[in-house]
Amino acid sequence: MVEERPMPVSRVAGTRPALVPALTPKDIISILRRHTLLIVALTVLGLVAGGGTWLVLKQYFPGYTAKTYIEVLPPEDKDPMAFTTILLQKDILYGYRLSRASIIKDQRTLQELCARDKVKATDWFRSMGNSLKAVKYLEKNFSAYAQRDSDFIEISMTCRSDKEAADIVNEMLDLFLASQGGTKREEIANKLARLEEQRVRIQRDVDQAEKAMEDIRTAWNMTSIEKPTGRWFQHTYTLKLNDLELKKSELDMAIKQAQADIKNLERLATGPITEQVEHAIENDYVMLNLAQQRSLLEAQLAGLLTKLGENHRVVRQIQELIDKIIEKRTQRKTEIAEQTRRAALNDSQDRFIVLQERFVELERLRQEAEAKQKDLDIALVQYDQRVLIRDERIAVLDDVKQQVEKLKILHDDPETPKVRAVGYAPVPLEMVTTRQWWVWFPTGTILGFLLSIGLAFLMEVANDLVRAPRDVGRYLHIPLLGVIPDAAEDDQVRGINLCHAVREAPYSIISESYRRCRTNLKLSGSVESLKTLLVASGMSGDGTTCVVANLAATFVAEDKKVLLIDANFRHSSLRALFPRAGGEQGAEQFDFGLSSVLMNQCSPKEAIRPSGIEGFDIIGSGPLPGNPAELLDSARMQDLVKEQRKVYDYVIIDGPPVLLVSDSKSLAKFVDGALLVFNAAATRRGAAQRTINEMREVGGTIVGCVLFGVRAMKGGYFQEQFKSYQQYQKVQLAGSA
Repeated sequence: MVEERPMPVSRVAGTRPALVPALTPKDIISILRRHTLLIVALTVLGLVAGGGTWLVLKQYFPGYTAKTYIEVLPPEDKDPMAFTTILLQKDILYGYRLSRASIIKDQRTLQELCARDKVKATDWFRSMGNSLKAVKYLEKNFSAYAQRDSDFIEISMTCRSDKEAADIVNEMLDLFLASQGGTKREEIANKLARLEEQRVRIQRDVDQAEKAMEDIRTAWNMTSIEKPTGRWFQHTYTLKLNDLELKKSELDMAIKQAQADIKNLERLATGPITEQVEHAIENDYVMLNLAQQRSLLEAQLAGLLTKLGENHRVVRQIQELIDKIIEKRTQRKTEIAEQTRRAALNDSQDRFIVLQERFVELERLRQEAEAKQKDLDIALVQYDQRVLIRDERIAVLDDVKQQVEKLKILHDDPETPKVRAVGYAPVPLEMVTTRQWWVWFPTGTILGFLLSIGLAFLMEVANDLVRAPRDVGRYLHIPLLGVIPDAAEDDQVRGINLCHAVREAPYSIISESYRRCRTNLKLSGSVESLKTLLVASGMSGDGTTCVVANLAATFVAEDKKVLLIDANFRHSSLRALFPRAGGEQGAEQFDFGLSSVLMNQCSPKEAIRPSGIEGFDIIGSGPLPGNPAELLDSARMQDLVKEQRKVYDYVIIDGPPVLLVSDSKSLAKFVDGALLVFNAAATRRGAAQRTINEMREVGGTIVGCVLFGVRAMKGGYFQEQFKSYQQYQKVQLAGSA
């Protein structure tokens, strides 16, 4: 973890500072500087290991590689009846070379190599003990490499003896060339035998196809079926089926139309009167007669209304007659509409039944014609199939005869094996590369260096302590108000109590760090907003008391009145740091402290005692009560803080560990802010995060934290800061002298 300068303090308590980048080049350089010794040691160890490996391999496991080449001709068989050259793609040629190389490396080929007398006579084979181990060795150390951009296969063998390596490679060369020549000619002979069998089978298929064609022509009396014009000839069955299909389509359309008419008439029978029905109603004789009668009565009524008025008896009688005529017209209209629509519906239904009967008869005739047409179609398809089979078989038969002639020529061609030897492998003069010193020395050095780098970063990642300001910004996200160096980093505090470093070593860097903490604390809020301060840590022994005592001393140095309250009932330290002056008060009052005030055993004034420093008073913890958490959470504790806030400029409370007891969480509610102390040598990130979370859960205001006991790491900021500060102090002291 790389140390950095303290982050700027936020002026609002609890404001999160900006996140620190994950890892910078400067961080990497710092990590490498801190682990320089480890890196150098492992790098040298890797160099020595590489050199030792080279010596062992050279002395006890020498290696020589013998190699030669086999030329691979194009895989396509050259047409002996043509004078053209076949050009193949490079990928095809390369694939063919790969297949030849795989044959060389095949287990069966290696077994045949081990069975040859010259190979058995070598010391290499005798050192293997048996053929199985020899084959396993060859699978790892015998190479057959197909070159991509040339027509050669490189075969090589590595073993301890240079001469035996060359002998084994040459034996494989002879074995492969002999096997490929015999295999290729045997392959051609087998092809000739298969082609002859194929010719006989194809001729038999041609004869069977012609016989089947003759049977079909005879059965259906179609002598001209093979003629080109005969393809458009239509049989009687076809013509009849086409006519029936046409009639069926027409009848099917008529049935669908009848169904649509029935549905429409059924809908109209219950719906409103259509124009057609309305026309029939208006032309009805009865309706016309009633309309005339109504017209005459209405004319008569109009004349009487002007003379007699609406209420006259005669007028009412005529109006009643008109209403009866209207009612009769309505009834007659309904009867005519019902009769008209019902008659149309019955006619459509009768027509639909007749069409269905015709459709059934027509379907029967069509099915009979269709069955005969299917038989005819099957016969035609069978005939066409036989024609295709005959023509195809004849074409294949001609091709087979031509291939037979070509294979007979290829069988006697000297280039038939498709492989050719370039020459025998010479005896190698030098060892293989893996036995050279310039391989092992750099390899061991690089591996050692990489291992050391990885180990250095692993050690940094595995360390989860809050060791530097960077860790506060990255993991805790609270303002960092002060960084207190470890005592071992400051020669001026040796031999003195660190809790009095500000007073006894005012020019030390530790004292200056406390003064910087005081300044940052004052800048983090207004004067009135941070008069009461709780100082606590997550665990015991993190340096809370030391921070409290020195921080109070820095405020006193500014002529401020400071009251230091020891609220750590279980582990009080202020009594030993600030002993009571001899004979100052009675022994019975010596034990008065915070617990005495909270239990009403004395007043706050009686519990306050001087520390021996002007403007600096103390309230000790007092006797250990049975219920410390309840006392600290009481109203008297709140009143005590409020009262002393008015008297003193600063009231600082030394609180117990947050993660061990709940006392500090109770006190956090009564103060203006809480200052957390984390020990760089003991506080882990998880513990620090839990401390912050528990203080926030109770509503406590965290003004920031102090990182205590920070050691200067190589490559870190504090190592340079300590040197600069010490040099600055020397110049300052020399000037004052």
